[in-house]
Amino acid sequence: MEAVVFDMDGVIFDSERLYMQCWQTVAEKYGITGIEEACYKCLGINAALTRQTMLEHFGSGFPYDEYAKEVSALFHKRAEGGKLAKKPGVEELLGYLKEKGVKTALASSTRKAVVVKELEEGGLLSYFDEIVGGDMVSRSKPEPDIFLKACENLGVAPGNAFAVEDSHNGIRAAYRAGMKPVMVPDLAAPVEEIEKISHVILPSLYEVKAYFEKEDFFARSGT
Repeated sequence: MEAVVFDMDGVIFDSERLYMQCWQTVAEKYGITGIEEACYKCLGINAALTRQTMLEHFGSGFPYDEYAKEVSALFHKRAEGGKLAKKPGVEELLGYLKEKGVKTALASSTRKAVVVKELEEGGLLSYFDEIVGGDMVSRSKPEPDIFLKACENLGVAPGNAFAVEDSHNGIRAAYRAGMKPVMVPDLAAPVEEIEKISHVILPSLYEVKAYFEKEDFFARSGT
């Protein structure tokens, strides 16, 4: 194995949970019911597909843009300046991969500018060789485009790379790209379909590091 490609929201940062909380706050303010179910449908997808999904869920008259703007402002107020919580074990795992000389990339449905800003504020940007944002590909997860682009940028074949994901759509995208999907569940527990297409499902990034160490996948990386 030559590389590991990470999702960001729900894998690197505990941001999926914060987004959900922000949507719940706005929903309560305007008397919107069923927001949690709608948010679960949007896990792992880009902004355009999120908008489409929300309108399909609530109806074409739903003022999504207005609410999304308010949610975004609330999220950034709570997350900016390095306040966004990191997922347990992320620095240990990234440090291990760096020490091994393993190529790493981040492939997030979030826009690249936002990804870079959040990684910088979290002190994690230097761990990644490549950053691919959702605005750099035409099709969102669960399509494989973003993972294929990440592998292309790293110069590795998808079959020689792991993808660390938390969402069902992310696992589907990694599988379709021909990578080895590693699921670390966050808000969405794995279902039978996801269990079948995941290379392995582990409870935290600490266990991902331990798994990589035990199996010694990267013994020859960087040599």
